[in-house]
Amino acid sequence: MGKSEKSLYDIWAGRDAYFEKRHEENIIRRLSDYGIGANQHYEDKGKILGAGYEVFIMAFFIGLYSGNRLPLSDDIKKFGQPIQYWGNLDSKKGRKAYPKLREYIFDALVAKTDINFIDLDKGILKATDVANELLKTMNEYANYGFSVIEQKIDDNPAYFFSKRAFFDLIWGLAQNANDGSQDGDDDKLEEW
Repeated sequence: MGKSEKSLYDIWAGRDAYFEKRHEENIIRRLSDYGIGANQHYEDKGKILGAGYEVFIMAFFIGLYSGNRLPLSDDIKKFGQPIQYWGNLDSKKGRKAYPKLREYIFDALVAKTDINFIDLDKGILKATDVANELLKTMNEYANYGFSVIEQKIDDNPAYFFSKRAFFDLIWGLAQNANDGSQDGDDDKLEEW
């Protein structure tokens, strides 16, 4: 790869994730400081996450660990910050920067996206097209996760205001996967 060529990771990380607009108010703004500039004065109001992409990351892992993807509708919106900047700074919520998490997400996407990497290496596939497929996979896992979050909020509006809520939810999904009880069936959404 020449010096002017970007790696697949860099191309993917330069992209911006999408979410369905219907999740903006009820989920993203409800659980995070999405839309509040870093220099703006704000009142916390019990929000448990900082940037809106933190909600997206949680939704992604919910989808990933449940083994379910959900295609996005046509009514979508970009977060407005490329993936390469996610978790670069210490949070005003007291969390430390978490840049390695982007690499873990990328690794999971490589494992879960049907791509012939030999064709990429041979130049038959373009890196930009592969990055688009990785982004699509990521968005679809997150979209399923948003559906699970939405259902949890509908069942109990205060569910995610517990410090352990996301941990318990993702841990339960991981345990189900380890127990072999995960079947990847979309009908299981009701159970979460």
